Amino acid sequence: MTQPFTVAFDPVAFKLGPLQIHWYGLMYLSGFLGAWLLAEYRRQRGRLPVSRDALGDLAFYVMMGVIIGGRIWYMLFYADIHWIWQDPLALFRVWDGGMSFHGGLLGVLTAGLWWSRRNHMHFFDTVDFVAPLVPIGLGLGRLGNFINGELWGKPDTVPWAMLFPNAHSADVDWAATHPQWQAALAQFGGLPRHPSQLYEMLLEGVVMFTVLFLVSLKPRPRYLVSGLFALMYGCFRFGVEFVRVPDPQLGYLAWGWLTMGQIQSLPLIVIGLVLLVMARKAPTMRPYNVSLPTGE
Repeated sequence: MTQPFTVAFDPVAFKLGPLQIHWYGLMYLSGFLGAWLLAEYRRQRGRLPVSRDALGDLAFYVMMGVIIGGRIWYMLFYADIHWIWQDPLALFRVWDGGMSFHGGLLGVLTAGLWWSRRNHMHFFDTVDFVAPLVPIGLGLGRLGNFINGELWGKPDTVPWAMLFPNAHSADVDWAATHPQWQAALAQFGGLPRHPSQLYEMLLEGVVMFTVLFLVSLKPRPRYLVSGLFALMYGCFRFGVEFVRVPDPQLGYLAWGWLTMGQIQSLPLIVIGLVLLVMARKAPTMRPYNVSLPTGE
């Protein structure tokens, strides 16, 4: 086996005096910015009959939903639950890391419901509008995970397997219980692993964005875009979890392969299928005539 590529990027993109700007933070910022620009582009073409100011409100609520929902969900399902009574302020230390997509999604849906009621919009018209924007942040977030050398995959001999220096202790533990990997550990100083972050970037980012954006361009029934989003993300996440190492504090929950990510993805698959069935009898959505001034 040839020398695998080593994922050893500096997580700090640049410094402004004592302030360090991390790539992961830039990915989040780029995701929000890209989603906003695409949302405004689509608003101007009649995909959502609201003013620019109303769209700005939606973007703000969604951003807060991602951060608050993602953090709370992570702390409830992935962190040691003792933080609630031993260190409750840990909930607010977002710089220590720890965000959950499923919690962020619930935060976005809650924000979308609040905004839809205030603006007299059908909730799923809002969700159908937002859904194609989400893969931008998902894909860039997974790229940030890759740059950070975190959330790596399982050891494997596929030609594109990579070395993750941050996984060294896990490599040693794995080789200790799997003697067939000891030679690779001695040769490379680590174990070649699936770059699962790139798989997720491709599937959750590129593929989902392409499909949802193209579908949303044409007249289509209500619920279709939302249903495709839920179904695709649930299936993609469930599948990638088979080659991704589970969170060490949780491990496998059953049968030596079931992970928390897979359990939380199953409801999305079911919801996606239900929405696709509902779409068969739903009204067809077409672009609205744009007549609102941009600032009203």
